[in-house]
Amino acid sequence: MRRRPAVGLGLAAILAALLLAARVGAQAQGPAELAGVHIWRSTQPRLGGISGFDLAPDGVTFTAVSDRGRLLTGRLQRDAAGSVTGTGPVEAWPLLDERGQPLDWGADDAEGLTVTAGGIVVSFEGAAPYSRVMRYARPGGPAVALPRAAEFDGFPENGGMEALTADAAGAIYTLPERGGPDIPVLRLAGGRWSTAFHLPRDRFWKPVAADFGPDGRLYLLERGFFGPGFSSRLRRFTPRGAALLAETLLETGPGYHDNLEALAIWRDGAGRLRATMVSDDNFLWLQRTEIVDYRLPE
Repeated sequence: MRRRPAVGLGLAAILAALLLAARVGAQAQGPAELAGVHIWRSTQPRLGGISGFDLAPDGVTFTAVSDRGRLLTGRLQRDAAGSVTGTGPVEAWPLLDERGQPLDWGADDAEGLTVTAGGIVVSFEGAAPYSRVMRYARPGGPAVALPRAAEFDGFPENGGMEALTADAAGAIYTLPERGGPDIPVLRLAGGRWSTAFHLPRDRFWKPVAADFGPDGRLYLLERGFFGPGFSSRLRRFTPRGAALLAETLLETGPGYHDNLEALAIWRDGAGRLRATMVSDDNFLWLQRTEIVDYRLPE
């Protein structure tokens, strides 16, 4: 979600009270089981606005991106039950352009991230020409521009490529947050973009993150804003002949979690599927960077 101007002190206090009230009465539904919640607090002012997140198979090593053009790497600290208890040292780098220069304001709205064998791939949400996908061979290195799809030019200013993922074969997938009666899922393979398939859209829910799980199925994190807080929905899509079977795993009421905007699917040491999601605090004191874990049914 694109960053917004700072909120005035009076309005911020009102919003904070509303968010707190929403959290008290909010509920969660679905077969997913909450496995832990950790509030990530950092003294570094630029560590926030997490919009993309990739977790290694160990469930600990992560790569993340913020919508202010920062790339982060680090490790999660987990207890014996697998719940996140903290974060280890986190390194941060500015995202660079093809010349190795820091990105200009307006070109730095990074929203999606996936780590592939070829490097770190990042999607940027802005309207054309800022809607694009870049690859980084290493943190802190120059970008390599990936091919553009014609559809990128039609994405709205604050409704473009929030979600980015890769399948087991290394093909890149992205989809817009807003626009159209359904959600076109674009696929980059062999140097060319194509429309892989469409997902049903609900006008109350907007896709913000996606990931292919180790089970080969596509998981989609969606966000809603109802009244005083953010709501979240996690769906799973399974191929069934020529169609995709959609299953809702989690749906939360307003304020149950913060603005969950990043997703990673992995298996824990017991072999159970897990979803780790991270919230974008928009660099506002009334929000928080929240790391949540859910155990998922097979």
